Amino acid sequence: MTAEFQSIPFDPADARAALKQLPERSAVFALYGEAAHAEPYIGRTPNLRGRLERLLLPSAKHPKRLQLAGRVRRIEWRLTGSDFESLLLQFELLERVYGAKALERMHLGAPSFVRFLGSNRYPRVVVTNRTSLRDADWAYGPFPSRLAAERFAEEALKLFLLRRCVEDLDPNPSHPGCVYSEMKMCLAPCYQGCTDDRYAEEAAGVERFLATRGESRLVQLKSQREEASANLEFEQAAAAHAQVLKAEAVRALASELVRPLSQLRAVITQASAEPAEVALFLYENGRLRGPAAFSTVGMRIQNEQSGSTSLFAQPMTLEPVPENRDQGNEGTREQESRDQGPGTRDQDDRDKGTLLLSSGQAAGQRDNQGTDQGNKGTREPSAKAVRGMIEARLDAALAELSAAGEAPNAAVRQGHLALLKRWYYRPEARRPGEIFFPDDDGAWPMKAILRGVGRVAAKSLAKASSV
Repeated sequence: MTAEFQSIPFDPADARAALKQLPERSAVFALYGEAAHAEPYIGRTPNLRGRLERLLLPSAKHPKRLQLAGRVRRIEWRLTGSDFESLLLQFELLERVYGAKALERMHLGAPSFVRFLGSNRYPRVVVTNRTSLRDADWAYGPFPSRLAAERFAEEALKLFLLRRCVEDLDPNPSHPGCVYSEMKMCLAPCYQGCTDDRYAEEAAGVERFLATRGESRLVQLKSQREEASANLEFEQAAAAHAQVLKAEAVRALASELVRPLSQLRAVITQASAEPAEVALFLYENGRLRGPAAFSTVGMRIQNEQSGSTSLFAQPMTLEPVPENRDQGNEGTREQESRDQGPGTRDQDDRDKGTLLLSSGQAAGQRDNQGTDQGNKGTREPSAKAVRGMIEARLDAALAELSAAGEAPNAAVRQGHLALLKRWYYRPEARRPGEIFFPDDDGAWPMKAILRGVGRVAAKSLAKASSV
């Protein structure tokens, strides 16, 4: 599923000979010393050879620069296709060597969550960065920061009458209450201002609001608005509409990543280190798994570099390429290809604004045209069949990623969640790749993921062609 690390010996007396063997590509590397128990130097870089030349070759211009040549005896590395993959691989290597200290080395703090204290007799909401598997059903997040989580919790509680106090309550009519009860923003269970059943009903409403990122409240309010409007009760309809706007504003404070921690699952697509592939990652059960290589052979990607203005206006798409398309015109095309020279059909594809990601397959088709023509009508798969094969290939890759493995420890859970949060909340222009969440039934949106694969592949091709 993942590429193996490559390794070469390093001799300080002939450092340049070893460094010449390294590629000038993005990679994660580890520098090992002579002693077996020595801790390796682990890092990531967009240019492996350039980075190690700075670390392992002495420089008279920079005498204070870190020099490791005298300590290193072996270099290991693995090429990566994206910063996301590099960070994940670097963390896994550091965690293997340093354990929980890897979190400090990569500055991976625990993400913030809004936690519903449902086990309390009178439930309330708190903001925390300490979550456990026991409370994963009631922890909602991750948020980009603690401030963002606190703002969401505060605005959400304005839509309900849940208590804000933090002490364990022992309801007594002699309790003085608080400012929230005086402002009618709390049901005041502290001095038995409501029954336990009424407070439990309000708490259940808050829990549903958090679990659905406000959708449950919006459905209720919109139903009340429509009912009041149908009964010509326009004042009630206007009040319900104002509440709808408030609920929508609160909902906007929580991104799509904010979910119950126990239900947080996502597929991430990233560029791959290998050509004609896209790297797939899966976040599930508190762990990031991947990359799984998904081959783009057999997929046609719209090519922005073709100069077709219509394609600039449309989103990146993909479509399956049947093995023997347009066979009725193959004889004419073959003759035209012989007359006009090799590469004509490839050029035609580029002129149409598409780029075939199976150049080897296309070459094979040209070599075997005579055989294909002899069997035409019997071997041509339909577009639906090819699309089904591509979806089956994606389903197999996701199944491989979700295969049962060992449960992650607390450090791995925190590190992987922090890496996902850090990548997701980057500005969109600086967040390469895409993320996809399951639907309400827990099924993956296969077609949407394939379209995302096409967009990632197209960007990788455009970047490669500009180099």
